[in-house]
Amino acid sequence: MQPILEIKAFFFNAKTDYLPYYKQFRIELNNEMKSRDVLTFIKEKNENFTYPSEKLFFKINDLVLNGEELMSDVVAKLGTELKIDPLNTFRSNNGLVINDDDFMQTYELLAPYATEEDLAYYETLYAVHYASETEKFEHSYIGDAILLLAHKMIANGSEYKEEILYAITHPHSSLLDCEYENNFFHEQDHSKAIAELKEMVTHTSNVSSFMEKLTARFSKNEKSEEESFTFVNKKIGYYACSVNEKVEYMHDQIAQADATVVTFARSNKLSGFSLLQDNKELAYKKVATTLLDALDSGVEIFIIEENEVYEMCKKHFTAMEVTIGREIDMQLISAETFLLEAVTVEA
Repeated sequence: MQPILEIKAFFFNAKTDYLPYYKQFRIELNNEMKSRDVLTFIKEKNENFTYPSEKLFFKINDLVLNGEELMSDVVAKLGTELKIDPLNTFRSNNGLVINDDDFMQTYELLAPYATEEDLAYYETLYAVHYASETEKFEHSYIGDAILLLAHKMIANGSEYKEEILYAITHPHSSLLDCEYENNFFHEQDHSKAIAELKEMVTHTSNVSSFMEKLTARFSKNEKSEEESFTFVNKKIGYYACSVNEKVEYMHDQIAQADATVVTFARSNKLSGFSLLQDNKELAYKKVATTLLDALDSGVEIFIIEENEVYEMCKKHFTAMEVTIGREIDMQLISAETFLLEAVTVEA
């Protein structure tokens, strides 16, 4: 018997709807079914459902894929409970159809220095532009695609290197806000190109931001003091950051400490640490979003795998609360300290 797919599909019509909403559908999987077939099925069940006839990219469970993806592969990776969204819900005009004018508008940043070959390459990066993690936090972000084009142009020896670097660093939200994450169904890792671009750019600022001043005023409230931990019967979340290979081991250690493992959606998302020097507020916003995700999932003790991320959270905790606009009532502990204390308790 074939599995039944439980589909939650995005609906929104900018002409008639005030807010987007989701509708539920059940579809029996067959071996030849592609992702576009799922969209066709939903359309047959509800004529108000809309998706692009060209450039058919969309998201399933927040991962970007195209209409040719085999649903058997999707189910193998994501399971049978699936949520379908447009590439960018913020830019949806009608269902999965988005206003994508920003894609070519962004290209204009580099158009004066680009060749026809550069334009052709940029057009292949359509999905990359909308798979950005940064855009979730900064809607004005220029996108990862234009950064990859800039890297290619410079790597190919463009005589306009300085102009290119200036163009991708001077919009409100640009290169220095990028902390590349893979949001594709099939992984694409462009972190090396982004890192190389950042190495080319010298970024200094002597202007204290409002956030820095506010943080200084409330510095006495920072979570810098030593805390005591009791793990038994506690609900504990593990923030793996980019160290995914330890998740199973850490969950086992939490269970052995007689605590309950709580999972949360952003457990393996990047923290914003690499943005701290160039855009503190965006860094605070990213990590605070992860902390709130854990808190709202029921976490009482939050284990952080990477020591530098733990130190950032402890040092800038008040700033993160101010940035996100909520109190984050949760104990933080490094993975290293948790393992030491858990062993001590067992002994």
